[in-house]
Amino acid sequence: MKVTVVGAGAVGATCADNIARKELCHELVLLDIKEGIAEGKAQDMMQTATLLGFDTKITGSTNDYSKTAGSDVVVITSGLPRKPGMTREELIGVNAGIVKGVAENILKHSPDAIIIVISNPMDTMTYLALQSTGLPKNRIIGMGGTLDSARFKYQLSQHLGCSPSDLNAVVVGGHGDTTMIPLIRLATWNSVPVTNFLSAEQQEKIVKDTMVGGATLTALIGTSAWYAPGAAGAALVESIVRDEKKLFTCCVKLDGEYGQKDICLGVPVTIGKNGWEKILDFKLNESEQAAFTKSADAVRNMNDVLKTL
Repeated sequence: MKVTVVGAGAVGATCADNIARKELCHELVLLDIKEGIAEGKAQDMMQTATLLGFDTKITGSTNDYSKTAGSDVVVITSGLPRKPGMTREELIGVNAGIVKGVAENILKHSPDAIIIVISNPMDTMTYLALQSTGLPKNRIIGMGGTLDSARFKYQLSQHLGCSPSDLNAVVVGGHGDTTMIPLIRLATWNSVPVTNFLSAEQQEKIVKDTMVGGATLTALIGTSAWYAPGAAGAALVESIVRDEKKLFTCCVKLDGEYGQKDICLGVPVTIGKNGWEKILDFKLNESEQAAFTKSADAVRNMNDVLKTL
């Protein structure tokens, strides 16, 4: 089994580190456009092998896609963060070129790879990867909802005073502060609805704090988060390579599910050896469905920028 992570920045390196520690593949390639970064981080990780007890072989490469040949799974983290004064259109324009180029180069050497997209704006970049590669829809997966759901569980655990691992809670919709939809009505604590234990005010705060989770971290540390995004990417890799059929919220192509077509958006899916394998219908109520439709409209507006490039 071979896995490639494109982008050796904080998110990509963290994702690779998690993959290596869990020995999810025999060979792991870390690739970056900046000279020496991927090689250096790969060597640094390899020097932890005897300390952490893993045997995964990690190789770094500066923009040499031939070293990624035969990858079963590829995680794309490359792209620029939004800078002060940069418009949404400018960010999409820059990252669209990067993600499109990465996807096309990867498929030259790994035509059967399953692609996980982390690059932002994630919903639009997932849609672009699908459109530009022509791959079957099950082989293109956007990570966003996996991370958002983990953040949702964290917020719930802080109010409930419980282990996040005892919680089941998902976030659907777009991967953005105003487009994600934490489904608190369906969240459970060991099968019991969390709403049994939380006041209306607490529920409202949890939902709001989840939605601005990324922005909160950016304000605190001065840049985008990387531990949880990297771990979320690695969790998807694990479910694929071990064919776990785990349920995650992922950004995938919709063909009528949840009332939407020709869009990639976060919905509950099972993840296995074939990529995403099944979309689950969570039977949203009227207000949740309305929020989902609003989220889809916002993401579709983002996608429309691609037509101008």
